[in-house]
Amino acid sequence: MKISLQTHFLKRFFTFLALILFTQIAVAQTVVKGKIIDAGTGEVLVGATALIKGTTIGAQSDFDGLFSFMTDQKPPFSLQISFIGFETTELPITSDTKYPLSIKLGTETKTIEVVEIKGQRISEKQKAAPLTVETMDKLAIKQTASVGFYEGMGALKGVDLMTASIGFTVINTRGFNSTSPVRSLQIIDGVDNQSPGLNFSLGNFLGSSELDVLKADLVVGASSAFYGPNAFNGVLSLETKDPFFQKGLAAQVKAGERGLLETAIRYADDVKNKKGQSWMAYKFNFYRLQAYDWVADNSDPVDGTKTGRSNPGRYDAVNRYGDEREVTFDFIEINKKQPWISNYIGLGQFHRTGYDEKDLVDYNTRNTKANAALHFRLKPEQAEQSPEFIVSSSFGSGTTVYQGDNRFSLKNILFFQNRLELRKRDKFFLRVYATNENSGDSYDPYFTALLLEQKSKSSVSWLQHYLSFWRNVGSQANATGYPQLVVKGFDPSCNCVISEFDQKQADAWITNNQDFLFRSHDAARIYADTFNTPNPFYLPRTARFQQEFNRITSTKSNKREIATGGTGFFDKSALYHAHGEYRFQPTKYVNEWVVGGNFRQYVPNSEGTIFYDTAIYTQHRAPDGSLVNDTTGYKKIYNSEFGVYTGIEKKLVDNKLKFNATIRMDKNQNFGYLFSPAASLVYQPDTKNFFRLSFSSAIRNPTLNDQYLNLNVGRATLRGNTEGVKDLITVESFIKYVDSSFQRKYLEYFNIDKIRPEKVKSLEIGYRTTLFDNTFIDASYYYSFYNDFIGYQIGVKTDGFDQFGLAQNTQVYRYAANAKSGVTTQGFSIGANHYFAKYFQLAGNYSWNVLNTKTDDPIIPAFNTPPHKFNLSLSGREVKIGNTNNFSFNINYKWIKGFLFEGSPQFTGSIPTYDLLDAQVSYVFPKVFSTLKIGASNIINKKQFQAYGGPRIGRMAYISLLYDWGKK
Repeated sequence: MKISLQTHFLKRFFTFLALILFTQIAVAQTVVKGKIIDAGTGEVLVGATALIKGTTIGAQSDFDGLFSFMTDQKPPFSLQISFIGFETTELPITSDTKYPLSIKLGTETKTIEVVEIKGQRISEKQKAAPLTVETMDKLAIKQTASVGFYEGMGALKGVDLMTASIGFTVINTRGFNSTSPVRSLQIIDGVDNQSPGLNFSLGNFLGSSELDVLKADLVVGASSAFYGPNAFNGVLSLETKDPFFQKGLAAQVKAGERGLLETAIRYADDVKNKKGQSWMAYKFNFYRLQAYDWVADNSDPVDGTKTGRSNPGRYDAVNRYGDEREVTFDFIEINKKQPWISNYIGLGQFHRTGYDEKDLVDYNTRNTKANAALHFRLKPEQAEQSPEFIVSSSFGSGTTVYQGDNRFSLKNILFFQNRLELRKRDKFFLRVYATNENSGDSYDPYFTALLLEQKSKSSVSWLQHYLSFWRNVGSQANATGYPQLVVKGFDPSCNCVISEFDQKQADAWITNNQDFLFRSHDAARIYADTFNTPNPFYLPRTARFQQEFNRITSTKSNKREIATGGTGFFDKSALYHAHGEYRFQPTKYVNEWVVGGNFRQYVPNSEGTIFYDTAIYTQHRAPDGSLVNDTTGYKKIYNSEFGVYTGIEKKLVDNKLKFNATIRMDKNQNFGYLFSPAASLVYQPDTKNFFRLSFSSAIRNPTLNDQYLNLNVGRATLRGNTEGVKDLITVESFIKYVDSSFQRKYLEYFNIDKIRPEKVKSLEIGYRTTLFDNTFIDASYYYSFYNDFIGYQIGVKTDGFDQFGLAQNTQVYRYAANAKSGVTTQGFSIGANHYFAKYFQLAGNYSWNVLNTKTDDPIIPAFNTPPHKFNLSLSGREVKIGNTNNFSFNINYKWIKGFLFEGSPQFTGSIPTYDLLDAQVSYVFPKVFSTLKIGASNIINKKQFQAYGGPRIGRMAYISLLYDWGKK
């Protein structure tokens, strides 16, 4: 039996890891844990180092000032705590020492000449992580050069950022990027932030306020074993501020170009019992944004279409809808084969009058977010080690433009998320939450354009009137020198007429009369738009247009009739989730053992506007005896899944080698059991060097759209596929059938298997090091294997054929489907941070990603990833000028190599190479706890596309004032 190279490697890899794990001598270990704070201000210190004196054994404090590590060394020994700018402290540790330790560091009085890496917020946890992890802490969030921290994450290594509108920015990693980031997971405090109906996060539109974000970790690569299904290419994990630790009042106002106005407020405090112990803490957040969005007004011809600006009969523009090519509007072949037909002279291919997106979309972006949380310590005497009960509720609402298969107007959407959690730090948690959404007044602008056209005049009627007008054009052409067919006689041998046509003269006439043809096509379009109809073309910005536009967009899209149909969405889908995890205390065999599991239930509810939950009808007899359909409800759809996982961590070779292994099993009700194993080795020969080798895997369950979608987008109906599809006609053969005057012999049929989950396995090696105590370098390389990619197949269905061979009730469908081919990708990234002259940081990173496999499989999703990109930044924090060190700045330059962006047929095209320059300066007024910040994204205003079909993104200059009073 043949064994693939990949399978052979994985077997050897796991065998090697198992031998290392189980051949070690078991020893008892001591757990050292504590909290480090500033003795002067009471603020927690992030990145302070706690080491056993004379060794490299220890840890750095996290974002709550907490640290924890295990050691084979038995007490007594001395613990050395240090942090840049503070006096180094030593604590004696004995067998009687009680944990957790409470350590206060005082400010150092002497001048520091050398900047040490340990004071630069690169944590020990990040250095020792088995996967590539990029982090923004609260200081980096404050100092981002972009207009917001979410956009600022585009400066991180390996991150691809796509902005489809001011309210909709998407983060992707490691290829197969999309404006619908279904292959990435975004969680906030462990809670999935996805839209229940869409199955992915809408960027930070429904996320957390910047004032409440403590840090953002971006885990790059396949991570299902650690985070569950859909952690396919990466995980963005946001951690918000704990009201027990980050107390006080913070408020921010930000104003900028395009009418940008942001306001945000956060307040947090705790409540103490009679013993002075904090037993409850609470926080409240409110955020509001308004701005005038970037306008998607790309009038270029859609890439790959036959016609362009030089075509007299117009063309299909990217952001103009309803002007797409229709087969019956194409007379190019007739003009070639029979150029003498007077009625078609110079007709070529022409396009119907379309609607610009700007006439169909509300670009007044609005976003409101609010959050409230209560935290209860069940054993206040244990402080941060106490079990904690959390009640949290979040709300989001707004209007923006979302880009998927079409550009969709999300208008007045609502998003609710409620969480209950019982946890003990580093021990266990039990978390349940519910997410509910309401699509509000959202609609499909593209389909709206088509319904406006059809309400005015059907395509058949419009074509008839266009051709009727063109008869006069043909007569004028003949009168101005266009040649005619000359009959020479009759040939009895072939029983045919002998004729002659001067093709050169005809070509010359077409070339010399382009202005005439442009005018004629324009006149024919106006004639077809307005002739012989009670409903002429709905002209934008007129009362008549607005009335019909409002009717269409406010009517549910489950009504298909042209006269009464609409494009409005109804979506009140919900997601319910329960997740529990327990971390066992260190044993003589392993340093940590984790077990956990989760259950999730989706409840889509679209009343047939998006999913298969169509209306249920009953019939009754009307007084006149006719049958009448009554809607008694809608079909219910439920989709559930569960998963269980376990993982271990073992430190070996005097704690220099760390081994992790995790395995997860997931089961969706429509699919079989799926396993996601992962394992890693991290070797730390000394305090400055980290080597890592990891194997990870991920699965992606088909989304609700992949399973249950039933969405009419105008030219086609998009459908999910849980049962398989039979007897579809290929689009290519159907075109041949039409071109051959409806000869059925050209029709070709095919079937589609039911949808199944995607899978990926990834190998990664990496190295992190600190050079000269002031330079941190992180490099990694990965190679990934993908199978069962989810894409789609397009086919045609009919209700049979009449006696003349004409197809009846023809409809184009796009079904979710899996690729039969597997593909591989690989990539490399490197980043460097250099700290100098005490205040400054010079940083840079470079990423390379490629799709290795060349395949013609149309289902393989678009890679949509620049092969090369890099960032360069220069920043200064608390720079001393005169007698103050209140000045900070950040400058970031980004360069992205051009690439092909493949979305829907309307939104597939090239993204040119582009670069961006972001910058900000800020000044702190310590006496009033305030920071003034002035900056700009894309400061030189080089407008560029980040997603084909989206708007050109230009400069966004802003000024903000932050008040941040931290209560001790």
